Amino acid sequence: MDTPIYDFVKNYKNQKFSRFHMPGHKGKKILGVEDIDITEISGADCLFAADGIIKLSQENTSKIFGTSYTYYSTEGSTLCIKAMLGAVAEGKSGKILAGRNAHKAFIYAAASLNIEVDWAYGKSDHLCRLNITDSDIENLLKNGKYIAVYLTNPDYLGNLLDIAGIGEICRKYNVPLIVDNAHGAYLKFLKESQHPIDLGADMCCDSAHKTLPVLTGGAYLHVKNPEYCSKILKYLAFFGSTSPSYLILQSLDICNKYLDADIKEDIEKTVARIEKIKKTAKRRGFVLADTEPLKLTVNIALSGYTKQEFLKLLRKKRIEIEFCDNCFAVFMFTPKNSQKDFARLEKFFAENKGKAPLRTQIPPIIQGKKAMTLRKALLCESEKVKVSKAVGRVCAAPDCSCPPAVPIVISGETIEDGHIKAFDYYGIEEIEVVKKDKN
Repeated sequence: MDTPIYDFVKNYKNQKFSRFHMPGHKGKKILGVEDIDITEISGADCLFAADGIIKLSQENTSKIFGTSYTYYSTEGSTLCIKAMLGAVAEGKSGKILAGRNAHKAFIYAAASLNIEVDWAYGKSDHLCRLNITDSDIENLLKNGKYIAVYLTNPDYLGNLLDIAGIGEICRKYNVPLIVDNAHGAYLKFLKESQHPIDLGADMCCDSAHKTLPVLTGGAYLHVKNPEYCSKILKYLAFFGSTSPSYLILQSLDICNKYLDADIKEDIEKTVARIEKIKKTAKRRGFVLADTEPLKLTVNIALSGYTKQEFLKLLRKKRIEIEFCDNCFAVFMFTPKNSQKDFARLEKFFAENKGKAPLRTQIPPIIQGKKAMTLRKALLCESEKVKVSKAVGRVCAAPDCSCPPAVPIVISGETIEDGHIKAFDYYGIEEIEVVKKDKN
């Protein structure tokens, strides 16, 4: 597969032009990549009006993922989420039905676009894990007029929803399904694809940099339903930077060659290595959560470890992980992890063992009571207060232990006594609230 963006930049570099254009480093190396860091010069195309090398590269990605069109983002899934929301809401009145564990980017986009949201709570035993079924969605769609259903899948701990089943329900009620698939770009390349686009989503975003060999900030916005293509560019430009990183664009471009050739075999081998480590961990008494194939999530509380104790043991072995709190530790893998990485982790579990479970009682998620709209709450004058003094106040900005997660209370909702235990449990000491009117 060709790599038009990378080839253009490489040729430009080799011709040794005098650079009377941005960026200011003029190709002189400081970090080692400056000579291939360019801007939108002649021939380099324009990300939000692509008709040249970027268009060709995006078309390559579209073929790989089987979409009507796939757009690039150099601002992660955050930009994609905002664009998807704008495209699906344009010209329509009504609310969006969203899983409560939506990323902050969704909340800010809804406020910016003045869209009201109803929340699907499903079942949750932790802020970072939410299970929503097709029955949950159908029951909610029966009782309201929604312009879209928005879900996060996989969630931060690796839980996968039944996107195919939920997609059928959405089609039954003629409501588009949008999925934040930030953690699941690789799902397309399993033996049987579990990618949202193949399971019935109308649009989804992938943070390519999370699970594929792409620079941080590289993401895809996949469109299955072509009616949205004419709107997506408008909202990418509306929310996005006019200075996209060509380093990130080149990494997305080069990744196409890898996706087209080697990734399926590499992922299959990686999944097998992870399964071997999981067997060792279970044999040694560690309690694992069910996850997507490229995550390993240890319930450290049920395995008998505190957060501090578990992290200390890992760092002695020079192992750093994605996430850890008092309940769960999350390990993320890709085919780019080395044999040494896998051997080191397997040795870690072989040398340690699970202990008597720690007594933990995770506070339940309390459904929020709306006092004002998302938009009004986020744009009001606000102040930060101790959570112990926040009862009765209106939340201005959501506070989560990790994004995406189930906010304990969300912008526009009233903080109640029952929320305080949850704030304490997850170590949240202060919260942004709407400032009281002095009058």
